[in-house]
Amino acid sequence: MAIEIEHKFLLANDDWRKYVSHSVEYRQGYLSSQATSSIRVRISNDHAWLNIKTATVGTHRHEYEYEIPMTDANEILMNLCRKPLIEKTRHFVTDDNHLWEIDEFEGDNQGLIVAEIELDATGQSFSKPYWLGLEVTADLRYYNNNLAIHPYSEWRED
Repeated sequence: MAIEIEHKFLLANDDWRKYVSHSVEYRQGYLSSQATSSIRVRISNDHAWLNIKTATVGTHRHEYEYEIPMTDANEILMNLCRKPLIEKTRHFVTDDNHLWEIDEFEGDNQGLIVAEIELDATGQSFSKPYWLGLEVTADLRYYNNNLAIHPYSEWRED
């Protein structure tokens, strides 16, 4: 069983951009989001995946991922997934021997940028780069399956 251990953060500034090693564009859609799990299809370059995750809030959850044919993925995104689709560019930054994945959202979530770090164990320590902002791991609004239901463009400031 695969377990994802992840922390999510907002960014304090754009200084992270000068450390980007490479970037990848993603398009993904959700077939299902329930209290127990989410099921999505994701396309990147010439690969496509079906992904199933538990809907646990916090730093770790179960995750399963399977490569699927690109033709099937495109049909599923167009015909079966709820809209809007999640469109984003993932930038990869290494800091203090840790890989940060920084998602810069487009489309209905344009303007939102979230940094994630995946760890090998719950409670594993890591240094926080100076360009990192507030941790939002426990805030459901920042999870991609919720961004597909309540896009960033619809958020209101309280």
